[in-house]
Amino acid sequence: MKRSSYLVFGIFMIGILFISGCATNSQVTGNTVIDTKHSVNIDKLEIYHFHATNQCYSCKTVGAYAEETVNTYFADELKSGKIVFGHINFDLAENKELASKYAVTGASLWLGIYDNNGFHPEQNVNVWYKISDKEVYLNYLKGIIEQKLAGK
Repeated sequence: MKRSSYLVFGIFMIGILFISGCATNSQVTGNTVIDTKHSVNIDKLEIYHFHATNQCYSCKTVGAYAEETVNTYFADELKSGKIVFGHINFDLAENKELASKYAVTGASLWLGIYDNNGFHPEQNVNVWYKISDKEVYLNYLKGIIEQKLAGK
């Protein structure tokens, strides 16, 4: 085959791979791939706002909006223990073990999923980009929590 034939064949194969990849039962949300065909049974969901002793406006806002989201939309799950929420100061010695479990390196919002496959921590960095609009933040995080509770 000529070189141009190889090029056309290569582009064709890349197209086939791309199309077949798009036909899977998964979607990408942020940096997380969610399998939309299979779901797992969620035993518990921890939502932790990790922060330092001294917090800036953004750090305080991420935590306050997360708490408001959970209290507004998931009060029953909080009462039952299905969801646990907390503001965790990672500078304090008594919180070092929990911060280590989540691999915390700075101010952050983490979701800890307990399912039939064990424990899975996920940091959500997208909330930082939504603090300028409270309703957008609350609706975004509500959707993420609903997905996690549905096992997706």
